[in-house]
Amino acid sequence: MHSDSKLYKFLNKEKSAGVIFCLPFIIGFIAFLIVPMGISLYYSFCDYDILSPPKFVGLDNYIKMFTGDEVFWRSFKATVYFALVSVPLRLVFALIVAMILVKPTKLTGFYRAAYYLPSIIGGSVAVAVLWKRMFAPDGVVNALLGTIGIDTNFAWLGSTKTAIWTLIILAVWQFGSSMLIFLSALKQIPKDLYEAAEVDGATKVTKFFKVTLPLLTPTIFFNLVMQMINGFLAFTQSLIITQGKPMDSTLFYAVYMYQQSFNYNSAGYASAMAWTMLLFIGLLTLILFKTKKFWVYDQE
Repeated sequence: MHSDSKLYKFLNKEKSAGVIFCLPFIIGFIAFLIVPMGISLYYSFCDYDILSPPKFVGLDNYIKMFTGDEVFWRSFKATVYFALVSVPLRLVFALIVAMILVKPTKLTGFYRAAYYLPSIIGGSVAVAVLWKRMFAPDGVVNALLGTIGIDTNFAWLGSTKTAIWTLIILAVWQFGSSMLIFLSALKQIPKDLYEAAEVDGATKVTKFFKVTLPLLTPTIFFNLVMQMINGFLAFTQSLIITQGKPMDSTLFYAVYMYQQSFNYNSAGYASAMAWTMLLFIGLLTLILFKTKKFWVYDQE
C-alpha cells in the first residue's frame, strides 16, 4: 500500500507538471484562436462597421453574399482558378526538382537551399513589389523578350488574360517546401524495388510510374491538401501586385474580404465571407480525404 501511495503521488506530480507546462499554449490557443473565432461567427450575423456596436441582422450578410454581390462571385472565381492551376503546377515542378536533387553531389546542399529560398521570401511585400516591376511594360520580362527579337511593351498586369498568370507564376516559383517533402519521401523508397524492376526489364519511365509514383502518392496527397488550402488563402500577391485589377480578374477572395472589413467598414460582412471560405475549404478537404482511397497507396 505504501508503494502504491508513492506511485500515485509521483503520477499526480507528473500530471500537474505536464498541465502547467501546457498552460501557456492552452491559454494562447483559447485566447487568440477559439475566442476570436467565436466573436467572428457572431459578427457574421451582424451589421458591424468596427466603430459602432454590432447590430444583429440574422442571415442578411449571407443572403447578400450569394444573391446580391457580383464582386463576391468574381473574387471567388478568380481564387478558385488561381488555386486549381497554381497548385498542380507547383507540385509538378517540386517533384521534378526533387528527383533531380535526390542523387547527392558536392553542390546538392547549395541547390536545395537555393530552391527552398523562394518559399521563405516569396510571400514578402518586397518580392511582390519586385515581381510587379518585372512585369511592367518597361520591366525585365519585356526586356528579355526584346533580346530574342520580340519587341513588345505589353502590359502583362493590365490584361485580364495575363494578369492572373503573373500571380500563378509567382506561386509556382515558391515550390521549395513541397520539394523538400518530396525529397524526403524519395529517399524512403527501398532501392530493392528499383533493382527488382530492372531485373524485370523495366525502363526509367516504367520504374517512375510503377514504383516511384505509387509510393509517393501519400506525400502527394499531403502536399496537395496543404498547398490547396494555402492557394485559397492567397493574399499578398493580389494586394500588392495587381490590387485585384484589371476588372477584378485578380481580386482574390482574401483581398476582397480585407477590403470589406477595412476599406468599406463592413466587418460583419467580412466575417460572413471568412466563415464561408472556412466551410468551403473544409468541404474541399473532406472531398479529398473521401477520394483518397481511390488513388493513394496504402502500405498497410
